[in-house]
Amino acid sequence: MAGGNRPKRVKVRGNSTKAQFAGLADIISETTRLWRKHHLGYDQTKYVVEQARRRLKLQRVGNRRRTVKRLDKSEVERLIGSTYQSHNKYGLMIKTLFLSGARVDEFVHIQVEELHLDGDPPQIYLSHCKKESNRYVPILPALAQELRTHLNGRRSGFLFETNRNDRYSARTVQSVVNAAARKAGIDKRVYPHLLRHSIATILLDSGEVPIDQVQKFLGHLQISTTQIYAETSIRALGENYLRAMSGGKR
Repeated sequence: MAGGNRPKRVKVRGNSTKAQFAGLADIISETTRLWRKHHLGYDQTKYVVEQARRRLKLQRVGNRRRTVKRLDKSEVERLIGSTYQSHNKYGLMIKTLFLSGARVDEFVHIQVEELHLDGDPPQIYLSHCKKESNRYVPILPALAQELRTHLNGRRSGFLFETNRNDRYSARTVQSVVNAAARKAGIDKRVYPHLLRHSIATILLDSGEVPIDQVQKFLGHLQISTTQIYAETSIRALGENYLRAMSGGKR
């Protein structure tokens, strides 16, 4: 068949974005070759990309609102207080989860041997952490005393155990937190990691804990992760200020 008799390709509407990304493959390959040639590290590649954007005068399409969901201090107090009234052990679980800032998987693996309740300040060692974020976290003396009472002389096993003397699963703790929030009349979807968000922003709201200390407390490897909490904290303070200035109508 002659070349002139070939049917023309028809452009399909809706595939333009896919075609654009497919066309970037050659650019990615060439960029990778250049970065390898000049032995650029991670920070250097970030610098090159930023400088290229500036020289090309490229602007973001829109500002991404970096924020995290959280409970405010009064909601946390209501959650913990309500749970203590209905189930003392679960109340202590939620209080410890909140005040330790632990991820739920870190929390359920805490061993009694990892408690340092007589220290100044008392501390918990979180050993079941992702990557290299194993760490000591300080806790309040009042919580340390409650944990002593809870253990009642027990020196081994998990901090919180089921009736079979085994650790709680992460899913069970999630269910406990969710049910407790509903019983406390909190309309938000409440889950263990939300408590971690909440303690982070409450610490930053106080203005008494530097962001690098909050980073260590949470076990963040990059301070940029902690800065998201700081932005949320600052935004919340600004919104509260505007609400107060407008007579609470916001």
